[in-house]
Amino acid sequence: MLIIQNGNVHDAVRPEAYKADILLENGKIAAIGENLPVPAQCDVLDAAGLDVWPGFVDAHSHIGLDGYGIGYEGHDYNEMNDICCPQLRAIDGINPMDPSLKTASEAGVTTVCTGPGSANVLGGTFTAIKTVGRCVDDMTIKAEVAMKCAFGENPKRCYRDKCDSTRMSTAAILRRALFEARDYKSRKDAAGGDVTKMPKFDMKMEAMIPVLEKKIPLKAHAHQANDIFTALRIAHEFDVDITLEHVTEGHLIVDKLANEHVPMAVGPSLTHATKFELQNKTWETPGILAKAGCAVSIITDNSVIPQQYLPLCAGMAVKAGMDPFDALKAITINAAKHAGVADRVGSLEVGKDADVVVTDGCPFEVFHTVKAVFIDGNQVV
Repeated sequence: MLIIQNGNVHDAVRPEAYKADILLENGKIAAIGENLPVPAQCDVLDAAGLDVWPGFVDAHSHIGLDGYGIGYEGHDYNEMNDICCPQLRAIDGINPMDPSLKTASEAGVTTVCTGPGSANVLGGTFTAIKTVGRCVDDMTIKAEVAMKCAFGENPKRCYRDKCDSTRMSTAAILRRALFEARDYKSRKDAAGGDVTKMPKFDMKMEAMIPVLEKKIPLKAHAHQANDIFTALRIAHEFDVDITLEHVTEGHLIVDKLANEHVPMAVGPSLTHATKFELQNKTWETPGILAKAGCAVSIITDNSVIPQQYLPLCAGMAVKAGMDPFDALKAITINAAKHAGVADRVGSLEVGKDADVVVTDGCPFEVFHTVKAVFIDGNQVV
């Protein structure tokens, strides 16, 4: 049991910070308020003059699959033998010993949504994990949070000589998978549990059923405006939920996106435009989308941007005009909602996981220092 006293609390719920104590007990936030009584045998951390934040959350990363300092041969985030592999699960490939996880937790990034990359039209499921642990099963908040799909240049580039060289082919491959999954599910439902009438087991189709049932969304990699619209078009056609990832040209179509009411994860923006679909990349994008009422997260796409620089990315968006509270939500509660784990993380509220960051200044700024990090109530810094 620990009480953090006298801190300047930024809870990601109220726009303004306030002075309060936070009681952490049994891995949860037990109480928040001024002058809380100190229980017997309770450790005390005096945060007077310091800032207290929710653990930061990245809605789109490849951490644990794209390992630090291991070279291409150690990468586990793209399957290069099959353009359509929804049956893959990030949880089966994550390496908890990846040094990137340690640097992430030390910077206050306590939760990440991580999974396969964008080589495949369907790449498999993302998972939400804490950034501390030796066994991924113990780190997992939610094993399957979204089904990764990809549009644009990456599937074309990776499978140009095999089966996909145009945006039309990419869309057709995804549509075919959804049509087949819908047919498979219909036959399975019609069988009514009679094994003699069930369709032949298909692992790929089984993996797509949670998408059709809206238990998990499609997590759509899309940079260009036309790719964003194709992703939305297909989601509407099949009546499935979707989140938009990267949204590089979102600021160019903000009037359209504001009416879609889908979560958007913007980034990585702290990089060179390495392909033509990134030509319109700007730090202004998340602020423009947020101002229009869109649900915006800011992401690193680790290892494109190292995971520990997630708060700095929020700061760069603020410098480009984003409201500071919108930027805070973009790496806390909005990111948690995007990943489907906001019931546990993303804000400082009673009953949520005791993931707390204590700093001596705004984490958006380069010169702040992380004084303490708690994950599930355990101090890791």
